[in-house]
Amino acid sequence: MRQDGAGEHLQVRTTTDSRELALKIARSTVEARLAACAQVVGPITSTYRWKGFVDQADEWLVLLKTTRERFDGLAAHIRGEHTYETPEILAFPVVAGSTDYLQWISAETTDMS
Repeated sequence: MRQDGAGEHLQVRTTTDSRELALKIARSTVEARLAACAQVVGPITSTYRWKGFVDQADEWLVLLKTTRERFDGLAAHIRGEHTYETPEILAFPVVAGSTDYLQWISAETTDMS
C-alpha cells in the first residue's frame, strides 16, 4: 500500500437527478481525461434543505477518481454538464491506496493536449 503523496489523488462525488445524466458525466469526464474512472450508483434517496424547504428525491451518485491537479478542470466540467443550480461537487483526499492503482489514476488523467 502506498501512503506517500497523500492527498495527491482524490475521489470526487456528485449527484444527479437522472441515470442518463450520471452516465453522461461519467463518460465525458473519463473521455476528457479529467477522471480515470467513474462509477454510477443508484438510485439513492437524498433528503435536503433547498430554498427554505425540506425535500426528498431519488438521485444517482457519481464517484470519480482523479488527481488534485485535475480537480479544477473536473469541477468546471461537471458544472458545465449539470442541470442543478448548485451541483454537489465534493473532493476527498485518498490517504493511502495500492501503488499500481494510484499510478494508473495519474497516468489516465494526464492532460494530453
